Amino acid sequence: MAQMAFLLVTALFAYFIYRRFTLIKMAINLGKPADFSDNKPERIKTMLLIAFGQKKMFDRPIVGFLHLVIYLGFVIINIELLEIVLDGLTGQHRMFFPIIGSGLYSFLINSFEWLALGVLAVCVVFLIRRNVLAIKRFRQPELNGWPAKDANTILIYECVLMWLFLSMNAADANLQALADPHYPLTGSFVISKFIQPIVNFGGNAEAIHIYERTAWWLHIIGIFGFALYLSWSKHLHVILAFPNVYFSRLKPVGEINNMPVISYEVKSMLGLSVEGMPTPPTEPGRFGAKDVTDLTWKNIMEAYSCTECGRCTSACPANITGKKLSPRKIMMDTRDRAQEVAELVYVGEKPNSDKKSLYQDYITKEELMACTTCNACVDACPININPLEIILEMRRYVALEESATPASWNSMFQNVENNAAPWAFPPSDRANWTEKVNG
Repeated sequence: MAQMAFLLVTALFAYFIYRRFTLIKMAINLGKPADFSDNKPERIKTMLLIAFGQKKMFDRPIVGFLHLVIYLGFVIINIELLEIVLDGLTGQHRMFFPIIGSGLYSFLINSFEWLALGVLAVCVVFLIRRNVLAIKRFRQPELNGWPAKDANTILIYECVLMWLFLSMNAADANLQALADPHYPLTGSFVISKFIQPIVNFGGNAEAIHIYERTAWWLHIIGIFGFALYLSWSKHLHVILAFPNVYFSRLKPVGEINNMPVISYEVKSMLGLSVEGMPTPPTEPGRFGAKDVTDLTWKNIMEAYSCTECGRCTSACPANITGKKLSPRKIMMDTRDRAQEVAELVYVGEKPNSDKKSLYQDYITKEELMACTTCNACVDACPININPLEIILEMRRYVALEESATPASWNSMFQNVENNAAPWAFPPSDRANWTEKVNG
């Protein structure tokens, strides 16, 4: 009976997780094609250093170390999930114990318990940082409401999961001491042994058994629920950070991608070779990006990968000086809009059937125009997200489709077109200032 219940719970969560990730995949595929198939060895190296190795997290060493504890805890402790799932399917208990032997088994569970204690402690520290300490990047307007609740929820959730794991082991050890035949004699473990008195219930075997089974079920359901919750949460980066970093842009961050249609026309006008360039379509389509369907799939994947840590915003000179621009908000808005459009497509509607767009309905012109294109946000992101690409594509739309850039910009554009420089004088006069210096 218990095995059937476990199988039913597993299948139910698997179905909802599959549905949710299908919708996320649909949202990412709303974007235009982009090729990131080049230089696979460099991409693998980047993923190992940045995603697996957490290299950029250690730009801030203390926070980097604390994050590493949670990262290792999340990855390693869930190795135990394999045993729990197999136990649930077969009706056994600690089935790996007789297979790998008491010594190695105790070493593994003790290692998991130390990590569980570390995760518990770090989550408490992070809760204090977010809710007690006045850290500016956690007080930005875009975090009001759900984003702040999401961050706190996941930290509390992890604390509960760690407590269930440790107290389950403690109750297990108590039942071993009472010679319950269902519980192999693994002995006490390094951390949970201190919890044993709390879950001893005066030596009442039935009460201990009920607690142990309840903790076991809540632990496994909690992990399945965690996997489902991730798909709605900023913590989706736990999964997407790895492919996102693998598909990182390998060009220098300051190199702006040219628009192929315009590059073709400019080279043709200047008599330069256009060999190898794709012939532009008769109807060039939209210049820049107004909505998420004008971005690339990689831009949308980055939005779903965003951890909302705020390092990009804390490094942004525009934001520091009081401008409305927040690179974190750009990514959050892109994700929210992509989700909204994907839900329309999922039910058979057209992407623009709601008459809304990323530009104006989510991101304002004032935000876009505040960007200095300094790439500080790109450099700061611990998983190589590039908010600047989205900002530039939307500014291209403002400039080329709406002709709504500031007058000072328009003057500069005209000078570049006429004089090949931002200044209102010909190239032959550029060195005239040196005469006054030398004189």
